[in-house]
Amino acid sequence: MAEGGSPQRGRGVLPWNLKLPRGVPLSDHKLQVIPLGGLGEFGMNILALRCGDDILVVDAGMMFPGAELLGVDIVVPDISYLVEHRHLIRALILTHGHEDHIGAAPFLLAQLDIPVYGTELTLALVEKRLEDRKLPREPRLCAVKAKETVKAGCFSVEFIHVTHSIVSAVALAITTPAGVVIHTGDFKIDPTPSDNELFDLHTLADYGKRGVLLLLSDSTNAECPGFTPSERGVRGPLEEVFSRAEHSLLLSCFTSSTHRIQQILDLAYHYNRKVALVGRSMTTNAEIAHGLGFLRIPDGLLVRPPDLKLLPRPARTLLIAGSQGEPMSALSRVSVNQHRNVSVEAGDTVVLSSRVIPGNEKGIFRMIDHLCRRGAEVVYGSTTPGVHVSGHASQEELKLMLNLVRPRHFVPIHGEYRQLARHAALAEHMRQSGLERTIVLESGDVLEIDARGARQAGRVIVGRVCIDSGSVDEIVEDVVMHDRRNLSEDGIVLTVIAINRHTGELESQPEIVTRGFVAPDDGAEMVARARQIVVKTLEGSTDEEMTDYGVMKAKISADLKRFIARRTSRRPLILPVILEV
Repeated sequence: MAEGGSPQRGRGVLPWNLKLPRGVPLSDHKLQVIPLGGLGEFGMNILALRCGDDILVVDAGMMFPGAELLGVDIVVPDISYLVEHRHLIRALILTHGHEDHIGAAPFLLAQLDIPVYGTELTLALVEKRLEDRKLPREPRLCAVKAKETVKAGCFSVEFIHVTHSIVSAVALAITTPAGVVIHTGDFKIDPTPSDNELFDLHTLADYGKRGVLLLLSDSTNAECPGFTPSERGVRGPLEEVFSRAEHSLLLSCFTSSTHRIQQILDLAYHYNRKVALVGRSMTTNAEIAHGLGFLRIPDGLLVRPPDLKLLPRPARTLLIAGSQGEPMSALSRVSVNQHRNVSVEAGDTVVLSSRVIPGNEKGIFRMIDHLCRRGAEVVYGSTTPGVHVSGHASQEELKLMLNLVRPRHFVPIHGEYRQLARHAALAEHMRQSGLERTIVLESGDVLEIDARGARQAGRVIVGRVCIDSGSVDEIVEDVVMHDRRNLSEDGIVLTVIAINRHTGELESQPEIVTRGFVAPDDGAEMVARARQIVVKTLEGSTDEEMTDYGVMKAKISADLKRFIARRTSRRPLILPVILEV
């Protein structure tokens, strides 16, 4: 499909699809596999396939920044390679709707005019991300279904249904002039999925019989032995929680986990409880899934969060965002009694039906501590492992995928290097079944495959692009340039607060130090006012918040940022420093 042309769909095989039996030489066509993110790291999954003068891009994910990336809201991959070869790119193909696979789509579409293919739910989530973005052109979003095939340049892509922790996830069978590439996306092989939509093993096995040049397979759980439990396995532990909960019940899961949300809604209905959706991401994702028919909500089940107080405590169930302990998420604010509609009382039950994402441990356990202080029973993985199951394949499922597809070459994807290496080791048993080579790549490595075999062939530019305030208009190349720009143009505001470590009380008036910050003529007055803002923020915080410095820093930064922007239209780098004395 030429760039700008109409998307083509249809079943059947293109004339140039080799479909060679094993032992037959490959064609002389050269295929390049270029991961631009997601290998050797969690998040930012994006990969390019190049054959001749055509490039196909698979996924465009983001990651959330670590604490060291001051002032950065999201991190997306550097797509310099794609921008340089924009005239060759035929399409962006999305495997599913998780942020680490679609979060960078607005950033990519702001620079590239290409069609985007994905399932209906995936594209609905992309559209939601695009609502607040000012793209230079209308995006071309093309909805597809499993078992459909689209053509993009010399590539033909068949969408294959897989089971995962989000509905409408697909693997890709990408037919190229050099051979067939199977890209699994994220998956687990769930024999009893909640929606009864089975993993399409037959199509993958059929490709394996006909001959697969390369398998690119999810490595997230490559260190986990055995099989990943079915999503249906969560119902029993959750039902046990519902049956013994005597008061309010708060449940938090990944807001894109439609199957999990459905099970919670069904249990609430069974136990005659009303449900409130709390948190913007929870509300938004539930609305999208319900609108597309993936979420069934019985009439009269939902109530607005402000109406919860009208219900007796045993009738209250809350589906609430914030399972990862983000400082300003709904559940974190509830844990320190700072949510306007929701509070936790002694005897309430809080369930974290999610895994702990590496790096989030401190925030999650700090939030759990706050909830326990309020007298709540907190149910999470360490106390009740069955309340969450992973959406990624464990070792036996990864072996099954290898045995079904029987590729000539194998590249593990999606994971840190230790997961990629472990997945590669699992493939050793395939040496007797035609596997010629397993290659562990990292982001930026170029893999070339032709009739002579597979080999690494140099690198392309990759990296991280930091985005401030979630706006594609405020992109910085790295955190150093971000800090330099903020310091040179808007300066820095340092807030020093001394708190008594024993009482949690303010020891003295906060100090406001500014450098490179161009204040108006009444600069002294503005600094004094800023000091009052900080004091007001501190005074309006609970004792629990005062002991949680992550929450306090986020609140102080937000309040000062609004005040300074309103007074000066500038956005200095704001660094709250809390000292224990």
